[in-house]
Amino acid sequence: MSADRDDEIIAATRTWLERAVIGLNLCPFAKSVHVKGQIRYCVSAAQTENALLDDLERELKFLSEVAPEEIDTTLLITPDVLADFDEFASFLDLVEVVLRTQGLVGTLQVASFHPDYVFADAEAEDVANCSNRSPFPTLHLLREASLERATAAFPDAAEIYQRNIDTLRELGPDGWRALGVGQPKKP
Repeated sequence: MSADRDDEIIAATRTWLERAVIGLNLCPFAKSVHVKGQIRYCVSAAQTENALLDDLERELKFLSEVAPEEIDTTLLITPDVLADFDEFASFLDLVEVVLRTQGLVGTLQVASFHPDYVFADAEAEDVANCSNRSPFPTLHLLREASLERATAAFPDAAEIYQRNIDTLRELGPDGWRALGVGQPKKP
């Protein structure tokens, strides 16, 4: 994978984070770590699920060992594997196995984002799915302690999910497309 391609993938992911996640306030906790430069963007060169599992294990180990003040969260971006959402969703079961195997349950967790993300109880075309749609399949590695601090400081954390649905439905599909947060155009 070329450095230019990695840079483009990270730039698209950063644009999505700034315009959608932070810009629409889909995650009220994201702005702080973004502003402080505590997000690690890692583009996986994996072409197979097994190679991606190796990258995931390495990134989980890295995040568990680095000081949170330096890197608080990691976005593991997977442009070349798990393009099919159903395969991506199935892969998440393996992610849980890795967390248990590494003894990181309760320390780290993994959230998931995908260009074709569909919540289990939603229709595929429901714009509310966009709260978990990213330019590329992405595994978001989070520290449990950071998440607990953030939710304690946010009085209505339990209402975020519904607020996101309302925000996205008000924005509508055209408004989402206007954000320009999909995959970069191919030359």
